[in-house]
Amino acid sequence: MKKLKVDMNMGKNLRKLRKENGYKQKEIIAQINVLGIDVSRSIYARYETGELNIPVSILIALHYIYKCSFDAFFSGLDLKVYQKKPISIK
Repeated sequence: MKKLKVDMNMGKNLRKLRKENGYKQKEIIAQINVLGIDVSRSIYARYETGELNIPVSILIALHYIYKCSFDAFFSGLDLKVYQKKPISIK
């Protein structure tokens, strides 16, 4: 099985937010599970280490739990690659 390429590492931001809000991984996972999203501790740990891309459903759940802006997840990432001149379609 081929691994997915992790394009940007938001894991550091996930860990930072979790610690700033005083949660342990097992507590965050319990909160996510209460919201109806099934995630295990081992999978969540891989999000934090950058081994796996983070599903949008997890980001939405964390946004709700932490009451933070979505910008907090992308803080410090090099987004310049996406600031290219737009292509004109006629």
